[in-house]
Amino acid sequence: MAAAEEQDSKVNPPIPAADPPNPSLPIVEVICKSSGKTRRFATGTEAGFAVSLINRKLDGGPMALHIEAVKEGEEPVSFGPNSVLVEYGDGWKLQTVTQVEGIWKAESNRATTGHIRSAMISDASHHMKERSSKPISLWYIGKILLAFVFIFVMGAVFSLALENLPRLILFINSSM
Repeated sequence: MAAAEEQDSKVNPPIPAADPPNPSLPIVEVICKSSGKTRRFATGTEAGFAVSLINRKLDGGPMALHIEAVKEGEEPVSFGPNSVLVEYGDGWKLQTVTQVEGIWKAESNRATTGHIRSAMISDASHHMKERSSKPISLWYIGKILLAFVFIFVMGAVFSLALENLPRLILFINSSM
C-alpha cells in the first residue's frame, strides 16, 4: 500500500494549500496630471488602454494625450499607444501629458523667446476657450457673401460660353 501511495504521489503531485495573495505583485503607478490622482495598472498594460481608462475617469479638466516616464535632469520617455507600461527604476515616475501641456510643448518648440512660453503657461486654458468662442463678425459674413457672388458670376460666364460654343465652332470652320 505504501508503494501505491508513493506511485500516486509521483503521478499526481500533492496539491498545495491555497497560496495567500502575493502583496508585492508587480504594478505600475501612473500619476494623472489633470486630477492629481495616482492610478495603478498591472504590469504589461498597454499605454493606450491606460490613457483611455484615465480619461474616462476624469471629472473634467484637460484630457491625457499619452504617458511619459520622467526623471529630474533626464529626457522624458514617451509611451506610444501600443507600448507596454514599465517602471524604469529609482527617480523615474510615470505621468500623463495633458492636452494643455501638449499644445504648450508644440508652441514652445517653435518659439524662440520666453515671452510666448510664459503667456501660454499662464493663460493656456483661457486661450483655448477664447479661440473657440469668437462671435461671427460682419467682416466674416461679408467675405462669405462675396464668395457666393463670385460663384454665381463664374456660373454665368460658363453658361454664356457654352450657349455660344456652337456659333464659335461654325465661325472657326467657315473661315478655314
